[in-house]
Amino acid sequence: MRRHWPGVPAGPRAAEFAQAGPVGWADLAVVGRERVRQDRRVTELYFQTAAELAHLIGTRQVSAVEVLQAHLDRIERVNPRVNAIVTLAAEQAMDAAKAADDATVTGTVAATGQAPGPLHGVPVAHKDLTDTAGIRTTYGSPLFSGNIPEKDDVIVQRLKQAGAISVGKTNTPEFGTGSHTVNEVFGVTRNPYDLSKSAGGSSGGAAAALACGMVPLADGSDMGGSLRNPASFCNVVGLRPTPGRVPSPSETAAWYTLSVQGPMARTVEDLTLMMSVVSGFDPRSPYSIKEDFAADPEEGVAGLRVAWSPDLGGLPVDADTAAVTATAPGVFERLGARVERVDLDLAEAEDAFRTYRAWFYALSFGELEGLGANTAWNVEQGRKVTGADLARAEQARSRLYQRMAAFFDTYDVLIAPVSQVPPFPVEHPYVSEINGVRLPDYLAWMRSAYWVSVLHAPAASVPAGFTPSGLPVGVQIIGRPFADARVLRVAGAFERATRFGGRRPPL
Repeated sequence: MRRHWPGVPAGPRAAEFAQAGPVGWADLAVVGRERVRQDRRVTELYFQTAAELAHLIGTRQVSAVEVLQAHLDRIERVNPRVNAIVTLAAEQAMDAAKAADDATVTGTVAATGQAPGPLHGVPVAHKDLTDTAGIRTTYGSPLFSGNIPEKDDVIVQRLKQAGAISVGKTNTPEFGTGSHTVNEVFGVTRNPYDLSKSAGGSSGGAAAALACGMVPLADGSDMGGSLRNPASFCNVVGLRPTPGRVPSPSETAAWYTLSVQGPMARTVEDLTLMMSVVSGFDPRSPYSIKEDFAADPEEGVAGLRVAWSPDLGGLPVDADTAAVTATAPGVFERLGARVERVDLDLAEAEDAFRTYRAWFYALSFGELEGLGANTAWNVEQGRKVTGADLARAEQARSRLYQRMAAFFDTYDVLIAPVSQVPPFPVEHPYVSEINGVRLPDYLAWMRSAYWVSVLHAPAASVPAGFTPSGLPVGVQIIGRPFADARVLRVAGAFERATRFGGRRPPL
């Protein structure tokens, strides 16, 4: 990657940009570069929020080119250490940034004739499971190492329509299989807070890129915690939306609701902003939600009924993780919420999740040869699934849904650990033991996340603190189905009260 782009200025400031009008880039280069030298804030653009960057660009205090260049420089400096962004589309992104600046001047996007969108000029990265037109998309698998899609997925289309600028792809395990981001194409993604530890997964590249300031926004996906777990491990925020909130059309498994796409960011405000862009009805998705997403008009959590479960019904939780998450109830109490510890029984989610997951893997990847060990194991499990198994899983999930519907008649949200352990050594393929309890396979250490996936409920991961060794730990905020806005409201109140998300990695 080239650090400096020929003919590209660092970007003008408000007065110069306002006076310049639609002139050539070369005319602004000298002024822009001089301002960069004078203003230290520009060198820190990569840690501004998406909302702040959109405001700065929209008010001509900074150019989209300047913002992009700051992030490209940041990627060049820190990505070799963490391996978060695996395919960089720098030149394509720079072309889009120049067009964004032209639109800022004219007030109209040339391609559409519309006014600039809410993410105008803001950089974003896409998980390598997400199709991006003209940008290499491997799905983390050697079988697709040279794949270049012709079309964008819906979530990418909507981000672009809102003005966001795609900078590249983030690392993921093969087909998103597992909560540790490593594959045979690009290798392992490391945790920015401790390079010897895992960044989580399967959206580990997205979480690490956000934590390092490579991008302010990223998309992720979540079947059994693949968005929430890396957010917890990397001290960022992520939302697993209610299925159907962010449509994801499929020609293979159109009715499958365990896997969703969602937003990841460094602040809840940015999560909410991104949700307002990527959510919305799409007739190609049969359970797509027609109701428009809107931020909760209320603020804070005073008077809300908060249920607290330290282990979601007896799951083993690492002592350091338990100690951090145990501080969350006190935060909510100080904010005026009514907090009650509850004893949950979510055990029926175990068989339901594993059955549906296995069936999905056999359906989606059963025809492929040369799969990695984890993906192949899941496919083999899926080939054993019978009609009776699916009937049992459906009955269990239905009972659990009805029980939790009654539960959420009593409580507004449920808080619990995101993950049962803090970030683990990067050379370990998965967690095999927690508190002396041996786990049966590579899935079991993520029950605290995948049991929640079965509930058809929105769930956010928000930074909750750090272990004594400095590793991030998140708290999971779970709401009733379709209450995504309330979950974000509660997450935002917790974030503002604690400010743990403002602690940057020591890179």
